[in-house]
Amino acid sequence: MTREARLPAFAKINLRLHILGKRPDGYHELRTIFQTISLHDTLDLALHSRPGIQVETDDAALPTGRENLVWRALESLGREIGMRGGVSARLAKRIPVTRGLGGGSSDAAAAMIGLLRLTQKKVPLGRLIEIGAGIGADVPFFLFGGRALAVSRGDEIYPLPDEPRRPVVVVSPADIGVSTRDAYRWATLRLTKRAAAPKLWSFCALCWSPQGAGLSNDFEETVFRRHPRLGKIKRTLLQQGAAEAALAGSGSAVFGICRNPTQARRAAQGFPKDQVFVVETLTREDYRRHLRWHAGA
Repeated sequence: MTREARLPAFAKINLRLHILGKRPDGYHELRTIFQTISLHDTLDLALHSRPGIQVETDDAALPTGRENLVWRALESLGREIGMRGGVSARLAKRIPVTRGLGGGSSDAAAAMIGLLRLTQKKVPLGRLIEIGAGIGADVPFFLFGGRALAVSRGDEIYPLPDEPRRPVVVVSPADIGVSTRDAYRWATLRLTKRAAAPKLWSFCALCWSPQGAGLSNDFEETVFRRHPRLGKIKRTLLQQGAAEAALAGSGSAVFGICRNPTQARRAAQGFPKDQVFVVETLTREDYRRHLRWHAGA
């Protein structure tokens, strides 16, 4: 009998993102705060007696072989648990790609969680994080969800207390995509050492501050310079009533935090030519419930 599972793969935004410098291994040292939102892809997994991995997606632009993060996640974890049969995956994409929303990494984490559910295998959380980090720096975060501090390459995760749900407007510009590689290259060209990086406690506490200066993203300076319309989207969100707005990850999506759903829907009307999502933040408990998953369980 074929065993099947369907899982949502939720997007993320970065409430704060600081690039602290270039590491000896070629990566960048980051300090960021991730937050999951309700926008999601849908991943269907099925186990088979015949060996092999098959991945299908409704996005023709995505690879379905070894370059696909879902494929890599299934292969890496399948090898770890000694899986003898095969697995097929069908991915329905809703999170736009090259927009800084973490869709590929979330898909990979959902594949890992789903495979563990289907096989009823257990892998220590530390090892799962290690496997996820080998697939992509953001993957470990999606084993937790909710809100979390991330340091190092963004793969060292420290869950933070959740805040009440907040409405979020995500604007994905129709004509602009920013690859993570390009965003880091542009940022590196202008990278200067911070005079004094804030203490971790203050870095985390500033998110969504009553003073309205909590969100920040070091990619904005260089990404907005190359794509001025993204800066205009941010300004429009604020003019439309968003309490705060920022670039999502390395871009090119821009998000706004609103005070209530009515305000969020009103703000979304200002972008008739772009793809716009009116969503909400997800707590860690929401995330676990939707995925039927408890990290480390």
